[in-house]
Amino acid sequence: MTVISPWCQLGYVIPHLYTDLDAYQFYRVAPEGMMLVTTGLDLKDYTVAAVERELPALWQRFDLLAKKKVDRIALSGVPVASALGRKKMRKILADGEARTGLPCDTDLESHIAVLHHFGATRIALATRWPDAVNAALTRYLADSGVEVIACRSRPRSLEENKQANAAADHLLALDLGSEVLREAPGAQALLMPGGLWYAIHAVPLLEAAHGRPVLLNILSTTWAALRAAGARMLHRPDPRWGMVLASL
Repeated sequence: MTVISPWCQLGYVIPHLYTDLDAYQFYRVAPEGMMLVTTGLDLKDYTVAAVERELPALWQRFDLLAKKKVDRIALSGVPVASALGRKKMRKILADGEARTGLPCDTDLESHIAVLHHFGATRIALATRWPDAVNAALTRYLADSGVEVIACRSRPRSLEENKQANAAADHLLALDLGSEVLREAPGAQALLMPGGLWYAIHAVPLLEAAHGRPVLLNILSTTWAALRAAGARMLHRPDPRWGMVLASL
């Protein structure tokens, strides 16, 4: 079927004021006819205080996306959800759904949904974040019944991650992902979160080498939106982007 207009519009609130690798990667993994509608916050760093300063603006962004008639709203930024904790984050999502009448999600809750879909309760984690962020993320995952059994990180500040080179980050994804999976043969999946991490081409390589699903923000959030679309899904995603989208 030829698509002449979007059949699925995903509203996406990103933690920073511009869109670059978020959209660049989305339009490679999403099927034809799926559109990303972005708006942004102005997160300064990965601290709880910085996240809480942005919460009033979050409601304005939810209202904006609802007016754009998107089908679903997702909050990007795994450190944002991790800093708030799962109980508070899920309360925000519930309030957002009541406010907009739309399903509201986060990258992190989408990761959890994908892990549950695969039956993965013990995972490996690779990030570009400091120990405090990794620890908060590990606690959040534990609240969902997912245990991080190994973690490898190349710690950077938010500003450093914004300035990172895409080609170098692809190699970093291969290095960290391979290292942590070799260390943790009992891991049932690899989570490599970070909307600014250019890693889509590393996913099929890591999966071919290690035989386990690899989750990125854009893969899990796109998977969740497509799964929710159900029978409205006019085109399926290309399975070459890995086990997550191929599982739909």
